Order: sequence, then C-alpha cells, then structure tokens
Amino acid sequence: MPEPTRIDLAARPTTSRARRDAIADGVVGRRRELDLTLAAVSAGRDILLEGPPGTSKSTMLRAITANWGVPFVLVEGNAELTPARLVGHHNPARVLREDYSSENFVPGPLVEAMRGGGFLYIEELNRAPEDTLNVLLGAMAEREVRVPRVGVITALPTFRVLASMNPFDNVGTARISDSVYDRWCRLAVGYQGAAEEADIVAVRTGSTDELLVADAVAITRATRSHPQLRRGSSVRGAIDLTAIAGELELLGSYPDRERIVLDAALLALSGRIDVDEASDMTPEAVITEIWENHFFSLPGARRRGPTG
Repeated sequence: MPEPTRIDLAARPTTSRARRDAIADGVVGRRRELDLTLAAVSAGRDILLEGPPGTSKSTMLRAITANWGVPFVLVEGNAELTPARLVGHHNPARVLREDYSSENFVPGPLVEAMRGGGFLYIEELNRAPEDTLNVLLGAMAEREVRVPRVGVITALPTFRVLASMNPFDNVGTARISDSVYDRWCRLAVGYQGAAEEADIVAVRTGSTDELLVADAVAITRATRSHPQLRRGSSVRGAIDLTAIAGELELLGSYPDRERIVLDAALLALSGRIDVDEASDMTPEAVITEIWENHFFSLPGARRRGPTG
C-alpha cells in the first residue's frame, strides 16, 4: 500500500492555522470537528463521518475543498451505485460505431475525483452494495484504479475518499464490514448546541427575528428527545420553520405569533420526524404537543403577544 500523500502546508504562503481559520469562516461552529477533519485529510488520510443528517458534515468538506481549490464530487450511496456507475462506462453508441477505446470512456465520480485530485464524498455509505465498496477500497489502498480498455488511472495527490453514514437509520442499510472500517479514520458527529443551531438558522434564512429563530430551534430540538419519536428533525427543520413562519407573518392571516409558529412547524417538521411503531400518535399530534409545551405548558414557557 503506498504511503498517503500529505498536503505540505508549510510550503504554502499561509500557515496551517491561518488556512484553518479561513475555512472556518464558511462553517458555523464545529471547530473541533473541522480541526480533526482537516488534520486527517492534510495528513493524506480518508475519513468516515458518522452522525445524523443536518450536522454540517458536507458543509465542512465543501469548505475545505473550496479553500484547497479541488473538486468536491458528491455521490449518494444506494443500491443503484454499482461499480460501473462509480468508476465509469464506455458510451454504448460510440462502442457500436468505434469499438471500445479510451476516447469513448465516460468517467464516473471515482475517476472524476481521482483525475481532478478532488474529494469523493459518498453519502450514506452503508446503503451502497458490497461489490461497489470493494472497488472503492481498492482505489483507496493503491490510489489508482484499472479500467478495462482504458488502462490504469492514478489519482492526483489531493485525492481523498470521504463518506458519511447515519448510525441511527437501519432501513435499507447493510452492516459495514471490518475491512471497510479499517480503511477510514472515523469521526462521530452529533448535533450542535442550541446557540450554534440558532446561528445556523439565522445565517441560512437571513432572519433577524431572534425570538422566532429561538422558537424554531427549541421546537425542532424537542423532536429529538420526544418519547413517541424514533427520529427527530435536524436543524434543516428549524431553517424551514423560520423561513415559512416569516412568510406567513407577511401574509397577515394569523391573529398571533404562536399560531404562525404552529402551522409553520407542522409544515416544516411533520415529514422530518419518524413516529415510533408502538405509538398511536400522528406526526401532527406530536408536533402540536411540543408546540403547546414550548409556549404554554412547561415551566418557563411564556405566551408571545400578537405580532404587530
């Protein structure tokens, strides 16, 4: 196995710390996770990010590739990600006319990332077929891949293979083997704190309504610990809730802020939560209960006045 290629940050005009700070400008919070991810890829290692959706995994990687000036190649892991889709294929029409040749080869995301020295990022790695993972592991081990009738394709030094998976989702997933885990450095990524999530919502929506953002974040975070839910919403739910509530407020059809937040929450969150099979509650009932607790029932809850 060839030694992974490090990124020689000392030879660049900026220090590694200044480079990290520049990358951090595009990421809200996540300083520890960013440091660890940047250290791994700078050392020539591949990394597996484990955590629920909406936890800034791809945001960190996009920020790094943007700073490095290399491609970010995104692939969705699923049953249709065959080796041919990952590596590439020969154009059938041209093969009929010209026979097989390197000129009519259509590169897949793996070859595209290798040739461009980019990051190949596979979302939901544990949904990809085993034979596809075997091709991927070979490319990771040797930093090259052999394509029939094309030859050996060798990756540029900045090529990295990165992946993510949600350890809490077992539907349509397969167990990851020890040989796969052995190829990656692994970083567990959890949800951020309420303050950082509020910052994310404010940045993504442009909202300056701090109370609305706080309400959206609190209600969304409450879905993650509700006893009737198997899965709660990521911060994307709070982002949509805030954006929708802001538009509803402009329409002027609601008598008070609370009802705006409720309907926005029902719209933004009901498709993002998963009710436990043993529960007889609907997603709408769970969200309404969370809303009632937030505004009226729990200690410290306070009713907002009508919005002017």
